[in-house]
Amino acid sequence: METIIILALVFFFVGLRLYSVLGKRTGHEQPIVKAVETKPAAAALPRTTGDAKPEAGTEPVIEPHARDGLRTLVAADPQFDAGRFLEGAQSAYRMILEAYWAGDEDALARLVDEDVRAAFVEAIADRRAAGHVLDNRLVSIERAMIDAVRMDGQTATIVVRFDADIAAVTRDADGVVIAGSVSDAVATHDVWTFARNVRANDPNWILIETDEAA
Repeated sequence: METIIILALVFFFVGLRLYSVLGKRTGHEQPIVKAVETKPAAAALPRTTGDAKPEAGTEPVIEPHARDGLRTLVAADPQFDAGRFLEGAQSAYRMILEAYWAGDEDALARLVDEDVRAAFVEAIADRRAAGHVLDNRLVSIERAMIDAVRMDGQTATIVVRFDADIAAVTRDADGVVIAGSVSDAVATHDVWTFARNVRANDPNWILIETDEAA
């Protein structure tokens, strides 16, 4: 069994049990590097490609400037596969967002590091105190791309850019829509950083930072 069963399998099994740093952003209330706030977005659209995987035979999308770091990573972990990693990263993107939107702190604890989790928990608490409920949905991931790779000792860090469409509605405690739309999705561009000790038996990649793409 390949040690690089990374995110795809790990997150899948976590999801079966329960289905960075966050930022206060004026977007669709996704996590990023600062503290959190809701912004109008939209709800259900017909496309449902959120767990999209690269088509068979296609090459994973990798920025040219990331290839040297990728070669260093493969030298340290010959079983690493960029295509499989990106599949798992997309699954993780969906699961972490859904856990955050739902306020599922236990699920988040399994998928992110302590600093990111603490920021998520604080944002969730602020949302609950305001009596707000998120009715968000990841409509599609248009692209997932490896943007940077580096090795720090035995720890590999991979930065992934996600271009996605997110439908989001914020409701009050009575279910009344107070922000967002029910007819549109917002194009979002996020940069998430995952890390893993390549010598560890645990194949799990952990989210250690999130940011909004420039």
